[in-house]
Amino acid sequence: MELTVQGQTVFAATGGRPFKADGPVVVFLHGAAMDHTCWSTQTRYFAHHGYGVLAPDLPGHGRSAGRPLDSVAALSDWVLALLDAAGVAQAALVGHSLGSLISLETAGRAPGRVAALGLIATAVPMAVNPAFQGLARDETPKAIGLMMEWSFARQNHIGGSPTPGLWMTGAATRLVERAAPGLLAHDLGVAAGYAGGLEAAAKVACPTLLILGAADQMTPRKAGEAVAKAIPGSRIAIIPGAGHMMMAERPDDTLDALRSLLDRK
Repeated sequence: MELTVQGQTVFAATGGRPFKADGPVVVFLHGAAMDHTCWSTQTRYFAHHGYGVLAPDLPGHGRSAGRPLDSVAALSDWVLALLDAAGVAQAALVGHSLGSLISLETAGRAPGRVAALGLIATAVPMAVNPAFQGLARDETPKAIGLMMEWSFARQNHIGGSPTPGLWMTGAATRLVERAAPGLLAHDLGVAAGYAGGLEAAAKVACPTLLILGAADQMTPRKAGEAVAKAIPGSRIAIIPGAGHMMMAERPDDTLDALRSLLDRK
């Protein structure tokens, strides 16, 4: 579906069913240089089990218009504007990597709007290696290659997809390659520049689950566990055999973890 948010057209996937704002709603926020397609398994499940689902492309990403926003704070404001545009008073937020920081900031600054919080592959601060950022700024293929090497558990580079015929690392590589020029470097800078994570964490007032990959090299498990300690009452789910891209590596395990947070049946 399309919405107008802050004067720009935004595309949001709805999990294959018409969006309804009059029941429980879950919003999925993607990571750096990605789009709504990274959530295909999770959006379908919740859309077919009683939830209104929105998986938007962030501004300047995927099928959404506008320029990429320059800070997590600005993206948090954008999420609240998205909820307003969709007629949603309160929603669960699920974010991956950069999307987890946006979700965390939103839950901290507007606790009454967030019913539950799922943080996937998160870290505060979300440090980015300067050499890697430099490669991304130069738009070298090596930057995307390194991103894929670090994002998937080692065994998943040579197969192991639960979906027959799916090449996990190849699909993720193509997704980042089709992003707009400069978008990867921009998003890495936004994530690295976010300094308000611990302050936001202390203000979270909803059920919170951190979903961490046992073999994540981009946002290591220990970093996520430190975030959990800063969020009152939060829980942790560790996904074995998964790195940073656990929605693709272990989609069913990731879904089961989210169900423990969101399922109301």
